[in-house]
Order: sequence, then C-alpha cells, then structure tokens
Amino acid sequence: MANSEMPQARSSAKRRRLSAAAAQVLHQRGVERTTIADIARAADVPVGNVYYYFKTKDDLVHAALAEQAQSLAELTDALEKQDDPIDRLHGLIDAWVGQRDVAARYGCPTGSLATEIDKRDEGDLDAEAGRVMRLLLDWCETQFARARVPDAAGHALTLVSAYQGMSVMANALRDPEVMTREGARLKRWLDALRP
Repeated sequence: MANSEMPQARSSAKRRRLSAAAAQVLHQRGVERTTIADIARAADVPVGNVYYYFKTKDDLVHAALAEQAQSLAELTDALEKQDDPIDRLHGLIDAWVGQRDVAARYGCPTGSLATEIDKRDEGDLDAEAGRVMRLLLDWCETQFARARVPDAAGHALTLVSAYQGMSVMANALRDPEVMTREGARLKRWLDALRP
C-alpha cells in the first residue's frame, strides 16, 4: 500500500467506526438522549475528531441509517445463498429471533429510529428511515414473488409489520420470548404458503 493511501484508509476506518457506534448508541439511547460525545466514546474517538467526519448529530443519524442499510444488505446477501425463497424468509425470521434480547431491550433498530425521528419537524431523516424499511419490504416481496405466492407485496407488508409488532411487544413487555413465539408462528404461516 502506498503511503498516500494509508491516511485515507485510516480515515475511512475511523468514519466507519463512528457510523457503527452511531447506529448502536442511537438504537440504545434514542436520538434526543444521545450526544455526539456518547458516540465518540463508543467509537473510541476524541470528540473533536467527530466533527471532521460529521458536522451535526443529524449527519450521524444519516450514518446510522446507512449502517443499518448495510447490515440489512449483508444479511440478505447471505440469505440469498439458500435455494428456496421461503427458506430465505425463514432465515430472515431466524435472524430477527436471534436478536430477541436486543429487541426486548431496545426494539427494532430501524423501526425505533423511524418512529422517533418522525416526530421531529425538521430534515429528511424520516424519509431516509423509510428508505431503509423499503429495502426490507422490497427484498421480502421478491422472495414471495419467487415462491409464486399471490399478492407478494401484501405478504411482504404482513411479514415486516409482524416483525415490527413483535419487536414493539417484546420491548414493551421486556420479554424476549415474544420474539421466539411470534417467530415460530410466522414460520408456520410461511410454510402454509408453500406451493
């Protein structure tokens, strides 16, 4: 690696660390309760350095949403290795249930953030959260269509809505087993849709 590339690589790694920390801290504390210092601490970066990469807290929220979109892309790319689209949706549910303790404590990362930022009157963050949610809906719709399930868009909306609902209930009740029970119910529903 050339010497001129090394600082750029370090800069990119630091920005990615800050984005990942923003996603984690904003999910755990919410936008209003999170400070830039909280994110800097979680990323192990001096507070003053944060402003080199992100000028405002809203910039960090954008970065957190981009991080969530990237995590979703990595998950769905891994699930695409399965041959059967219904099995891919089963894998998605397994991933959701695998995060049941986190969901019981903090809710769904994207859903919680979307709900919170929608209450604000400024910026386009709510639209950005909607775009991340749309990525999930579109992927699910594609799986239902590949499985030749009629009304693929409607079934995708039902599945994603069920996930949001079980995340909210697990969080409200502080009961991760809500995710386990509802995940099993969703998998039975999917199996009933197999051609």
